Amino acid sequence: MLSKILIIDKRKELPAKYKKNIEDADTSVIISNNLKDALQNIQELEPDMIIVSDSINEKLSDFCEKIRSLTFNTRPVIIALSKSADSGDRILVLDSGADDFLSEPVNIAEFKTRIKAHLRRDIELNLDNKTLLPNKKIVIKTLKRILHEELHQASLLIGLENLDNYKSVYSDIAADKLVQTFVAITKSALEPNDFFGQLNDTNFVIVTNVYRAEKLAAFLTFAFDTVAPKFYSEQDARRGYMLMKSDRLAGMRANFVSVQIGGIPGSYKQISSVSGLIERLYSIKKSAKTPSGSNYVIDRVRLTDKNSTETDSVVNNIYIQEPDEALALLLRTTLELQGYDVVETLNTENNTQPAILIIDSGDNLEELELCKKIKCNPNFVNSKIIVTTSVHEKSAILDSGVDLYLPKPYEISDLIRWIEYFKHQLL
Repeated sequence: MLSKILIIDKRKELPAKYKKNIEDADTSVIISNNLKDALQNIQELEPDMIIVSDSINEKLSDFCEKIRSLTFNTRPVIIALSKSADSGDRILVLDSGADDFLSEPVNIAEFKTRIKAHLRRDIELNLDNKTLLPNKKIVIKTLKRILHEELHQASLLIGLENLDNYKSVYSDIAADKLVQTFVAITKSALEPNDFFGQLNDTNFVIVTNVYRAEKLAAFLTFAFDTVAPKFYSEQDARRGYMLMKSDRLAGMRANFVSVQIGGIPGSYKQISSVSGLIERLYSIKKSAKTPSGSNYVIDRVRLTDKNSTETDSVVNNIYIQEPDEALALLLRTTLELQGYDVVETLNTENNTQPAILIIDSGDNLEELELCKKIKCNPNFVNSKIIVTTSVHEKSAILDSGVDLYLPKPYEISDLIRWIEYFKHQLL
């Protein structure tokens, strides 16, 4: 990870000397010779460290206090440089928000060592406890710099899908080991200049060379699917899915954990904010979702007529196939009151499909063939199927590819709860 340092100093020779001595492959240094440029760089670049000299046209303690208030959320390391060796000045500046105080002339060897020590500590404080990857704060800061400096680098958002279901079946400890394996696989494929950070528990960000992005995504999906089966029981591995066991989720089929990757190959001109970039990456990642297994999509930014990044609309369509006319009417009315749009006919050739399908399996489970065809249809890749049935053959029903087995008779409130659960997964 490249650390960025901002030196604020009116002088010409000394800041150039400092930059020459501390800048290396892991550290980039910017010099601001006036306060206006300094404040702009602080806001736009969010430097990891700010070195400020008392040569500025403002009292050093006051300026340190101002910097600290402006950078409350990003919390850079502040090092003050002063010609004064007075302990009172030192105490005042440190009380005003500086992390360190050095009297000039400085010993260059000590100066470099202090800089590296502060940067190392700052990085260590912003690592995830389990994966030891840079946390959300560092991820957002890195993406912000890419946008501001228009760096020609690719961004990849990598999601571990179905990890929560895996936790509920195999425990938090097993899930942590699976995630750590994924992190180890990813690190083995990275170059020294690549950035790898953690956005949240299940989503990770890589910033890499534009020419390597697609090859990296292809490797990660292949490598993860090759290793992942070792993390399941023989029974689950044999049938190809997890069977949820808790009281709340009993009867639900869950796919194995997979890696879904969405990427942008270095073109950010139409994206104005980090939130817009992350939103776009999530949208691309969502399009990579498959019925099972890992997948990736590398895309370019597309614009809407409002000159902003596209966002996927929430799909509220629900298809109901229920032979009992009274129950079908009750379901339709209840769902429409909940704000859903009920679809009466199913067109398997249409690219826009219902988010959730509620299908009665029939007296002899004859409708399971329809479920199998739907699950094999690429147009239904993101759809969820709930099978309601009076024939209690859980294994046969779940083996057909459906997402939930709901025995009849059931409470309408329970069905609504499951619909909300699946809708949340699809968002």
